[in-house]
Amino acid sequence: MTNHSPTARRIAKTILNGFDAYFADFQNITLGAKARFETASWQAVHHANKERIDIYKTKVLQVLKLVHSVTSKDTNELEIWREARATFAQLIANHNNYEIAETFFNSVFCNQFKHAHIHDSNIFVKSSRAPDEKPLRDYSIYISYSGRDGLEYMIEDILNDYGFSAPWEDLQRDVENICSALREGPLAGLENEKKLRVDMLESVFYRNKAAYLVGRMMFGGEVIPLLLPCLNNGRGAIFVDTVLYSNDSASIIFSFTRSYFMVDSPIPSRFVRFLSTIMPLKERSELYNSIGFHKHGKTEFYRHILAHMKVSNDKFIIAPGIKGMVMSVFTLPSYPVVFKVIKDKFDRPKTVTEEIVREKYKFVSRSDRVGRMADTQEYSNFIFYRNRFSEELLAELQEVAPSKLEMDDKWVIIKHLYVERRMEPLNLYLQHASDEETREAMEEYGNAIKQLAAANIFPGDMLLKNFGVTRHGRVVFYDYDELCPLTDCHFRKIPEARTAEQELSDQPWYTVDEADVFPEEFRLFFSGNPIARKAFEDEHSDLYDYRYWQHLQERIRAGHIESAFPYRRAWRFKRQSARKSKE
Repeated sequence: MTNHSPTARRIAKTILNGFDAYFADFQNITLGAKARFETASWQAVHHANKERIDIYKTKVLQVLKLVHSVTSKDTNELEIWREARATFAQLIANHNNYEIAETFFNSVFCNQFKHAHIHDSNIFVKSSRAPDEKPLRDYSIYISYSGRDGLEYMIEDILNDYGFSAPWEDLQRDVENICSALREGPLAGLENEKKLRVDMLESVFYRNKAAYLVGRMMFGGEVIPLLLPCLNNGRGAIFVDTVLYSNDSASIIFSFTRSYFMVDSPIPSRFVRFLSTIMPLKERSELYNSIGFHKHGKTEFYRHILAHMKVSNDKFIIAPGIKGMVMSVFTLPSYPVVFKVIKDKFDRPKTVTEEIVREKYKFVSRSDRVGRMADTQEYSNFIFYRNRFSEELLAELQEVAPSKLEMDDKWVIIKHLYVERRMEPLNLYLQHASDEETREAMEEYGNAIKQLAAANIFPGDMLLKNFGVTRHGRVVFYDYDELCPLTDCHFRKIPEARTAEQELSDQPWYTVDEADVFPEEFRLFFSGNPIARKAFEDEHSDLYDYRYWQHLQERIRAGHIESAFPYRRAWRFKRQSARKSKE
């Protein structure tokens, strides 16, 4: 080991100890997911999700405080940190989770220097080693099953091996349901089921009110996802709700619009590698996010876009669509994300402040997104090459957000921005959609509003431009500056006009408080698009009724947590008992 100063070694060891302590805390919260699922402790699920997200920042700040205490040297000296980085790289050379440890080091450094001095000599902009440079021997995260004794026996073995403490509601029924669905689906062309091999991850993926058994089927050179969502019947027993086996279905389960899984993953990189085999289109950053390591997901994203910049030559441009009043949004056409910068001054009639907007985005990051809100990553001092910016984009940023901008002849540094997956704005989608596509989009739009509301989230500004359409055709909300908890709203019916003057008035003839919401006014969102309006009203006219919203509020305040299914309800198995069905 190269000799470094005692100060650098103490700092490096302090940060590594802090990372190991963070990882242990993360794992301990995660390990509690099994008991929460088996006892149907849904409020505890939400509390644990927030607690696990918050421990990262808490631990980073604790470690930075310890760093200051282990040396009398000036911790603002960059040379000390360069040595500490080099020492840290040596300390994690044989660490199973070296890549996440690097991200933790970066976070401590960035908190020390307020996200300045971002350079590979100071932090791990690039990883200290290539993935799989030192593969782990004799370590497997999955169990392989053979179809040699028949599909039914194999599926029954799989379900029994997970060892839930709660009993199965009807194991034989579930086995029959799964086998029937597979034989009608991906195994329909398989002449000899004995040639089937299934690899199932040993750890269960817990999220919200479900537990997912995740694996892959292999035959004839094909790799096909196998996902078994399990639910608690509320009476202490578990059942398999459906079986999912397409790449798209798996991708939606692990979507950027959903909360992070609780999954016991002692070596997360191994899980990411396995998941990549059943979702080859998902970036590593998304998969790290999905299993709860969202800070490392940020690192992976940053490295990936840097690599993309080296092999592309298109320019960042203003994102298509109606410009926002709060955010300036830009994108790189060859890369599927948007970058959102908070304006220095908001367009009228917006009255929120930058601090409020940041709090809204933080609220979303810790909420149950129920498949209807885009996950957003927050960055400070994001560095771009100036020659990759269109002149139109540079002019807009200089006009609306000059305080967020630092530029010279080579670089553009944006001091604060958010990154989200790029989607086609719903209002633009409807401009070229067929009548059938319009009807489907409007059904999805209403479903999105209802599912967000059931999760105690009111979008506030429900204009079509604030929703996007994913590649799977799902409608997702992505403009958060007006959202709030549903229980903070006061839903009212518009009072009847008492005079002709009141009825013809452009202004309300009744008092309106800040929290008041009049659902009858939602019709205004479809002005100019009668096809969209009719399609929406055919499916979701109940959203115009203030009593619908008040009823939801009552359920939420009573502690009820709705089920949010990341698959079509029509795919759910019928739960008739196997014994009864044979009688």
